[in-house]
Amino acid sequence: MEKCILLDHGSGGLASQNLISSLFLKYLKNPILNQLEDAAVLPPEHGQIAFSTDSYVVDPIFFPGGNIGELAVNGTINDLAMRGARPICLSLGLILEEGFAVDELEKIIKSIANACDYAGVPVVTGDTKVVPRGKADKIFINTSGIGIVEGDINVTAGQARSGDIILLSGTLADHGITILTSRENLQVDANLLSDTRPLHFLVQAIVKDFPGAIHTMRDPTRGGLGTTLSEIAKTTNLCMEIEEKVIPMHAEVRAACELMGLDPLYLANEGKCMVLAAPEHAKEILYKMRSIKESKDAAIIGRVSEKHAGRVVLTTVSGGRRLVEPLSGEPLPRIC
Repeated sequence: MEKCILLDHGSGGLASQNLISSLFLKYLKNPILNQLEDAAVLPPEHGQIAFSTDSYVVDPIFFPGGNIGELAVNGTINDLAMRGARPICLSLGLILEEGFAVDELEKIIKSIANACDYAGVPVVTGDTKVVPRGKADKIFINTSGIGIVEGDINVTAGQARSGDIILLSGTLADHGITILTSRENLQVDANLLSDTRPLHFLVQAIVKDFPGAIHTMRDPTRGGLGTTLSEIAKTTNLCMEIEEKVIPMHAEVRAACELMGLDPLYLANEGKCMVLAAPEHAKEILYKMRSIKESKDAAIIGRVSEKHAGRVVLTTVSGGRRLVEPLSGEPLPRIC
């Protein structure tokens, strides 16, 4: 195999076929993908169909705790999970820059395969395009996913109601601060790692154990927790009240944010979800979340009210209160 990607690899001819057979099918093979048809035909499922798509252009493509490949798999799985869906399959679209190292591509495809195997969600169809040097930056990935929403599960922002308890599944800002320090080669004396991980096991556990009690779920990716809460507040015309002192955060992340003057409320997360749930079940849901590996650091961080309609209000560590506005601008480009 060539040491780098050539324009010929995107031609649809012999080089493309060799790349598919020697690399993609080597790691991603399954009965549906192996057919190499223009579209995947899936077995019948019972329930509503959930569909999501996302594109990944993160810089750098390899970072502590992950890479662009597993980020793409986990990100689309999590988007489906936030609607209460059980993910069943993914598509994989690659845009490669001429000259991209085949060894690096293989590492990424291998990590995609490992992420799919762990999640139990296969890639069933895909496509690869190659663009000339300078027309992209190494590799861009698009993943689309299909999931099944079973029974009467209905998890949307519109289901949020006054009195709901706000839970966060784990520590804040791990991904955003890791990408920033990696991109800028900042020497931070800390073990910073991205939190990229699939959340559908966690979601399926709580929606099944507490039917009807889970009203809204979101994964606070770009824009962070502050922007995600602001979007829900605006959609529902309710107030999201949160407390700074109970928001879980690794000490090294907090220190890095203070050092660089960044607000962790606006930094991206790739393996955390926010849950709005009925207050009478909140403690039970918290205990359940903490019993699951993906959410062992879960915490109740606030509640929904009608006090300041459409706004997010943060009670600070010092006891003051301030409004949390949506993120303005793009302080950390290409975070996912």
